[in-house]
Amino acid sequence: MSLSKSLLALSIITASMASYAVKPADMMIVDGTVLTMDAQNKIIEQGTVVIDKNKIIAVGGPELAKQYQAAKVLDVDGDIVMPGLINTHTHASMTVFRSLADDVPDRLHRYIFPLESKMVSRDMVRIGANLANAEMVKGGVTTYVDMYYFEDEVAKTVDKIGLRAVLGESVIQFPVADAKNADEGITYAVNFINEYKDHPRITPAFAPHAPYTNTTEHLQKIAKLSQELDVPVMIHLAETDREQEEIAKRTGGKSPVQYMADIGALNNKVIAAHAIMVDEKDLDLLKQYDVGVAHNISANTKSAKGVAPVTAMLAKGIRVGLGTDGPMSSNTLTTMNELGLVGKIHKLANKDRAAMPPLTVVEMATMGSAKALHMEDKLGSLEVGKLADIIVVDTKSPNMVPMYSPFAALVYGANGANVRHTIVDGKILMEDRKLQTVDEKEIIQEAQAFAKQVRETVIASGETVK
Repeated sequence: MSLSKSLLALSIITASMASYAVKPADMMIVDGTVLTMDAQNKIIEQGTVVIDKNKIIAVGGPELAKQYQAAKVLDVDGDIVMPGLINTHTHASMTVFRSLADDVPDRLHRYIFPLESKMVSRDMVRIGANLANAEMVKGGVTTYVDMYYFEDEVAKTVDKIGLRAVLGESVIQFPVADAKNADEGITYAVNFINEYKDHPRITPAFAPHAPYTNTTEHLQKIAKLSQELDVPVMIHLAETDREQEEIAKRTGGKSPVQYMADIGALNNKVIAAHAIMVDEKDLDLLKQYDVGVAHNISANTKSAKGVAPVTAMLAKGIRVGLGTDGPMSSNTLTTMNELGLVGKIHKLANKDRAAMPPLTVVEMATMGSAKALHMEDKLGSLEVGKLADIIVVDTKSPNMVPMYSPFAALVYGANGANVRHTIVDGKILMEDRKLQTVDEKEIIQEAQAFAKQVRETVIASGETVK
């Protein structure tokens, strides 16, 4: 063979080898039952997910594992690999008040508001948020939507542990811990938004408590500012009888949803928590204005407020995600524990065993929740180019064996303790049930110390119940 032919053959071989060259990556998850939650709801057995920096760069079968070399490899031995859960509504710092006065009628006004007036402080918010964050990471929540006071303190805890969050500074018309009135609350919110608007994992927001606890003028001001600053607005909407009555008085009989639309405060920035007491006209307005809805089944049933017509919402194409509400309302912060209730209660409410199948429930906890936040371009599914927010769920615990359908196993069998690994933004926050970025023992000890103050200043006096 001539020299030129030899050189040509060598170049062809070299090019061929180069085409099969191993590519670098930061992390690989291999041998998983991958629930992509993409448009086709594709399941990949013995699947591989490849992560570089904070994004997913490849999703496929076992052959992918041979094409990449990663600094960190998680071999999950057939366990479920899925998008991280998104908790679309909570009040995280209230973990330190969990299990207080669970069965008090009209609890918000008779117990919670008086309790908060006594106990809420920057320190309380920080301690409660740290505890909540640890609970959510361990339960597979990778993004959460929070509304409370001193949200800049919540943001610091989120930044430290590595979670993703939409954090809304509460605005309410009466004096609270961080504002004397709604105007001060709005100013606080604007300052918070300006401080965190460029954070890679934290989305700052406005959080007017509810239509009936704010004036028309303040709701309109927040709607205008949210458009100017391009941030979300979270609000309790169509949740309670008191809200219905107060807004009917204010408007001559309109519903809270109709009122919000009429005053120009309903738009695609709004994340509406609850939406229980809604009629057909209300649903049409939620769809028309492209509002996201946070469905909180365990909190709503515990408070006996009713069941939101979620099957009707989904039929209309309304954006619906799952939330827990605060830890005084549902007593838990992981949406994994909501899945079974969502599936079962909607069957009961509709008197239809086929209503709300497991796939639909898991969709709401992942892609549906991302859509409710208008973040479906970044979150909610395991697809190339999306942020690497991923959880691994153990399939070998007794409550998960055998697993014929991963969706049924998640909805009817799993609980938050089945989550093995939690990854956010391409970083492992929990590996084999051990938190990696914070000291869990220290967080719990600090929360227990605060609980001692609650026992001494609130429970002993009994002053919070009027």
